[in-house]
Amino acid sequence: MTERWTQARAHAWYATQPWFVGCNFTPSYAINQLEMWQPETFYLEAMERELALAASLGMNAARVYLHDLLWKQDAPGFLDRIDQFLSVAYRFNIRTMLVLFDSCWHPEPALGPQPQPKAGVHNSGWVQSPGVPALENPAEHPRLRTYVEGVVKRFAEDDRVFAWDIWNEPDNGPEVALCDPATLKAKADLVVPLLVEAFDWARGQKPSQPLTSGIWLGDWSEPERLTDIQRAQTDNSDLVSFHNYGTAEEFETRVKWLQAMGRPIICTEFMARPAGSTFQDILPKAREHRVGAICWGLVRGKTQTHLPWDKWDGHLPHVPQDTWFHDVFDEMGAPHDPEEVDFLRLLTAIDDADRALAA
Repeated sequence: MTERWTQARAHAWYATQPWFVGCNFTPSYAINQLEMWQPETFYLEAMERELALAASLGMNAARVYLHDLLWKQDAPGFLDRIDQFLSVAYRFNIRTMLVLFDSCWHPEPALGPQPQPKAGVHNSGWVQSPGVPALENPAEHPRLRTYVEGVVKRFAEDDRVFAWDIWNEPDNGPEVALCDPATLKAKADLVVPLLVEAFDWARGQKPSQPLTSGIWLGDWSEPERLTDIQRAQTDNSDLVSFHNYGTAEEFETRVKWLQAMGRPIICTEFMARPAGSTFQDILPKAREHRVGAICWGLVRGKTQTHLPWDKWDGHLPHVPQDTWFHDVFDEMGAPHDPEEVDFLRLLTAIDDADRALAA
């Protein structure tokens, strides 16, 4: 098996990369990963229009979710559609981080027509990969291995892909965010073996890009504070990634905790305006520490992630009540906050200019 990258190799790779600024990308017409990628609902022209909006902000990165059932359905066709997407994104100078597995939201995904959004509900149709039935059934794991190896092998030397996110929030699920030790242990017992295997399966294809899986829960200030899942994530990652929807002060605190791991850092989810996570507050901190920053959402659509999370009732007093939670543009391409868009364009242009001068 190919070994995890050394710290020196990870930093050498990162030194050749731009400062990653981008978005988690799901086209506005799709309620989830399946609707984005299934052949009946794969609308490349719509994706192209929306990726053009990302490029207009100076974004150079997109984080995109795949799904194991799409491989099971039609592996060659799925790979071809990924290839088409990567080509369109790359024409806009946007490179992609591909996410292989995800533990968030509905535990029993199914191919075919996907549900319509539930009124007033954030991300009501998102689905896990693998679903809980496949996760719990060892007989399904060879199929999952074939999926990971097949996708990574196809794009292992492809510069359009800048990193692999092996598993999004593997410790997520009902009530996990409450950090109950019994719940976390039960989830870890189920997930950790497959998570580690998935890293091994991907690494066995000798990708030229780094592997990662982002941590998000709890306190990471000391190694002993990490949960079993977080230890599996960070011990197997070539670069460290994390999620944070807090204020700039909290963001910087977490960056400093993670710097102790001695590896490049990318925040693969941030930006929740009413929670105090804004482009204007977070991106200057991220740029100062050269931490990649990938916001949640781009164009408001069927995921309805402009709405707040379920059960989230916090709100900063100075933030208007009609402020979107995530997303940047509406379906017609109009910005939710023109000042925010101007700021993004200015900051990414400054960074591009500084990088050109340093070259």
